Amino acid sequence: MGYPHPSHPRETVLLSRYFGDAEARGYDGWIKRGGYQGLEKALGTSREQVIEEVKTSGIRGRGGAGFPAGMKWSFMPKERNGPHYLCCNADEGEPGTFKDREIMRWTPHALIEGCAIAAYAIQAEQVYIYIRGEFTEAIAIMQRAIDEARAKGVLGPNCMGRGPRIEVMIHRGAGAYICGEETALMNSIEGRRGNPRIRPPFPAQAGLWGRPTTINNVETLSAVPHIMVKGGAWYKGLSLSSPKSTGTKLFSVCGSIAKPGNYEVTMGFPLKDLLFDLAGGMKPGRRLKAVQPGGCSVPFITAQEAEGALLDYEGCVAAGTQLGSGGAIVYDDSVDIVYQVSRLARFYAHESCAQCTQCREGTAWTLRILQRILRGEGRMDDLGLLLDLGEQMTGKTICVLSDSCAVVVASAIQKFRPDFEAYVRSGRSGAAG
Repeated sequence: MGYPHPSHPRETVLLSRYFGDAEARGYDGWIKRGGYQGLEKALGTSREQVIEEVKTSGIRGRGGAGFPAGMKWSFMPKERNGPHYLCCNADEGEPGTFKDREIMRWTPHALIEGCAIAAYAIQAEQVYIYIRGEFTEAIAIMQRAIDEARAKGVLGPNCMGRGPRIEVMIHRGAGAYICGEETALMNSIEGRRGNPRIRPPFPAQAGLWGRPTTINNVETLSAVPHIMVKGGAWYKGLSLSSPKSTGTKLFSVCGSIAKPGNYEVTMGFPLKDLLFDLAGGMKPGRRLKAVQPGGCSVPFITAQEAEGALLDYEGCVAAGTQLGSGGAIVYDDSVDIVYQVSRLARFYAHESCAQCTQCREGTAWTLRILQRILRGEGRMDDLGLLLDLGEQMTGKTICVLSDSCAVVVASAIQKFRPDFEAYVRSGRSGAAG
């Protein structure tokens, strides 16, 4: 596991500072490290002031969508005429991303504190942490931390002796990628099939059981205590490039890389420095071929494009991709891109909830065509067919699973078309599809 590289002059370590420190998992150890100061400060101010502080920070959702967290909180009704809910999205099913589970494994109280601050701000008495069921270690650690926080009076009917009632409950997912989508997540908590909902109404209007609800990612909520302690303006100042991308970001680096692991860098950090400085570069004798910097659902970029890419929302778009969830998947020159794209298409076809025709049929046909190419039975017009199919899959479904499959395939064909044409021209059979 790769942890932050403290010698790097431009790096600020917030979320991952205590990764690997077992004592930080417990309540007493967390208090010793400054824990729950952010919650105390929040409870000493008005809910409106807390929301404004988070707005000032400029923090955007770290789960992939990148929507401003403070603005999302402000959408919740000001008058509380019934239950409000907070959902923490800890499903983390994006292939290539493994940061949230590390936060829960090493600093569970950081997440609990962030949840409590958010719950106070949006007037929610009940918090649900939706954790992917396979994360058995993270679930056990989080449950112990919740029990500790309740025993110490941080959670319960009188949060830190300041009055608000805040309860936190873990809800285990069953391993469905689609339940990482916020409305499918709410359906799952309600005991329904994990299908995304049509919007509007948006969750702040009608979420869990038809009541106002806010959904935030683990990393987003874990950053909130730092914002409360040091101020939104301080957090906003943590940017190496764009004022619209603030704070620090955890990146999970995996694939063809010497030192895979989680690395925390300031927004705007150069992608090439992440890969070649912090993560150790390619394995001996290999060259960088492609990167997906935001997980398996963002477009591929070439080694040349990665050379000047900056790791923030605007920088990734300028490079032709997206920041996504921060799961950097690295491919060296030994990788068969066609086979890898087929594997991704298989994943999307398997994980489609089948609610939308364009996704259900489109992902399945995308996989069939790619498998045909891999078997050495492809035709040159299959490449155009894949691009046309992707056009029919994009922007026409309730969630973006279909779009993700289409954009990954399209970017691979556009950036590495010779790899696909080689299969068709030679009629060779590649790796099993």
